[in-house]
Amino acid sequence: MYSIETKSLTKVYGSGLTAVDNISFQVDEGEIFGFLGPNGAGKSTTIMILTTLLKPSSGNAYVAGYDVVSQAKKVRESIGYVQQDITVDEYLTGRENMMLQARLNHIPKNLIENRITELLELIELKDRQDEAVITYSGGMRKRLEIAGGLLHRPKVLFLDEPTVGLDIQTRQKIWEYIKKIHNEFHMSIFLTTHYMEEADRLCDRIGIMDYGKIQAIDKPQTMKNALGNEVIVFSIDDQSKKDVIIDMLKQTEFVKEVTSKDDRITVFSSKGAEVATLLFNLSSTLHIPIKSISITHPSLDDVFLSYTGRELRDESTKNYNRRKEYAKMKRLRQ
Repeated sequence: MYSIETKSLTKVYGSGLTAVDNISFQVDEGEIFGFLGPNGAGKSTTIMILTTLLKPSSGNAYVAGYDVVSQAKKVRESIGYVQQDITVDEYLTGRENMMLQARLNHIPKNLIENRITELLELIELKDRQDEAVITYSGGMRKRLEIAGGLLHRPKVLFLDEPTVGLDIQTRQKIWEYIKKIHNEFHMSIFLTTHYMEEADRLCDRIGIMDYGKIQAIDKPQTMKNALGNEVIVFSIDDQSKKDVIIDMLKQTEFVKEVTSKDDRITVFSSKGAEVATLLFNLSSTLHIPIKSISITHPSLDDVFLSYTGRELRDESTKNYNRRKEYAKMKRLRQ
């Protein structure tokens, strides 16, 4: 049995917008599965369907073996859901917030104290448990949020942009806790993220979503390997000759793919040194000066660019208001 399974899942809003377009995928038990995609790709709609907050227009989705529509209550009992926005009450203490979550999740009274203590120790907040959350840092609040989602021992934990807005040091600390939680409870984790390094560090597999469709699903390393061993990025002075040089590169045997963005041309190849030599020969023959050139190994940024034609960091949370987006989705629900 899969932890999550969708079959031809589709969501069309009343406005005619197809937010999720006939997607089918599975998440194995005990797997950390990452969902990547720019804003508007359909990630939020998908996660809202999987957590029973939104009904699909057609198709099926199962979480922990339960149908998200006909067995919604069973699904909610089986999942933990940590939203991007911090929802803990900052005027309550850390322990009081956990007590509130325990009651909301109907945890038996005889289990509450031990579970809260166990989780506060796990996320290293036991020493601060009696202090008001208003005194906590952003990273501490996020850790408390995650702990609240674990109180009822869910089979599947959903993390929606778990480290957005945090500095890199705090993000890395949250990654450590997610790994720690995964190892401790052996649960399936489904996370959405804008951070490629986050997906690379945490996820067993990732799915890339764009325009409501799943563009690719695989292990991060497998995706990177498929592009080639090396990535050559270069720029030229004469943009009018860009198409000529791209066409010639595409005809080269050891070149797997060529993409172009602004004045940069990116080449994915199994033989980076040979490509560099070829480029300099073409530059000399065609009288096209090369302004800059670099050779690196493929990253998930390169994978994303390969499948979507754009960089995920270009689609960051700048000029994007998630609260407004959720409010809009609520108005559009059928």
